[in-house]
Amino acid sequence: MTEQATAHETVEAAIRSQLSKALGGIRGIVEAAVPTIAFTVSWLVTERLQLSLIISASLAAVLLVVRLVQRSTPQFVINSLIGIGIGWFFASRTGDARDVYLPGILYNAGYAAAMLVSIVSRWPVVGFLIGSVTGDPTAWHKDAGIVRLCTKLTWLLMLPCVVRVAVQLPIYLFGGGDEAIAALGIAKVLMGWPLQVASLAAMAWLLSRGRTPIAAAAT
Repeated sequence: MTEQATAHETVEAAIRSQLSKALGGIRGIVEAAVPTIAFTVSWLVTERLQLSLIISASLAAVLLVVRLVQRSTPQFVINSLIGIGIGWFFASRTGDARDVYLPGILYNAGYAAAMLVSIVSRWPVVGFLIGSVTGDPTAWHKDAGIVRLCTKLTWLLMLPCVVRVAVQLPIYLFGGGDEAIAALGIAKVLMGWPLQVASLAAMAWLLSRGRTPIAAAAT
């Protein structure tokens, strides 16, 4: 068992800790939302695609500099910049501002599909968060109770992705003009951290009900 594992007495505590790190907390969520808000507002005001993309990327770059100056992890800002870069590539090729949001829709669809496959195969992705703590990536799978817990948690983690795709994809496919751009921007922001927080709250409630010894996942 690793030193990190000894800091957590239960499986539930380990999962809570790892989820918090993976999602970046409130600051990471805000850093992901700011570039989207900037692009959407800039497009609605100017209707200039390149300018709106530059403003969005510039704000993300400022957030990255702040992270570096503070010597805190830049992972979540870098993720945001990568997302902007991919969206820039898509939109620049077509000239359609809606395509800025397409990578996010595809990402959520792919993420949901991967989690569904993990659930169906009885290797739920949340279980690997336990493995990252115990030092053995697969030992948790020997305990049927832990597999059931991780399956429920993976369903809850997957649900926001499914909802985002169900709402945003029809807007992308059938919407047009500034209304579609505004709707996609609003949907991405409102269905970003609020849905994630709701998902985490549900997961926290489920985790608060159990106290599975961490040793059960490490044997």
